[in-house]
Amino acid sequence: MEFNFLAVLVAALSSFVVGFIWYNPKVFGTIWMKEAGLTHEQLRKGNNLKIFGLTFVYSFMIAFLMPTLVVHQMGAMSMIGGSSLIESAKPSYAAFMADYGNTFRTYKHGALHGFISGIFLALPIISINGLFEHRSWKHMAIQAGYWITILTIMGSIVCGWK
Repeated sequence: MEFNFLAVLVAALSSFVVGFIWYNPKVFGTIWMKEAGLTHEQLRKGNNLKIFGLTFVYSFMIAFLMPTLVVHQMGAMSMIGGSSLIESAKPSYAAFMADYGNTFRTYKHGALHGFISGIFLALPIISINGLFEHRSWKHMAIQAGYWITILTIMGSIVCGWK
């Protein structure tokens, strides 16, 4: 099983597509700005190259991790020490991959695991930060909803794209 770099790249870019929709003023953008205490003027003063550049780097890091969360076969590969050691793996690895090589490798299954990752990773992290920052529940719901959606989409892309 090869690592699909293109799927990871597209998954990372999906965060921009969803972000442009999610934070659009006609969707959650106006509510989010109000809850975050931000104005259009403050947002315009930001360094867009830095913001969008680092957003891509961080999104890529998340997408790079997604195969380990959504592709079951990554566990088998990690047991032999990674893809560089496939040739020296015991015959049981080849037999396992012959039997289960594409099992659960669907967009739907990846979306499920991505969604579960969002609920059990993103939601608690955002909520803990929001509680300490004294953010509103509305703010936390918008942020967590975005990340649950992103992880669902990333999981789908990474798992289903073989």
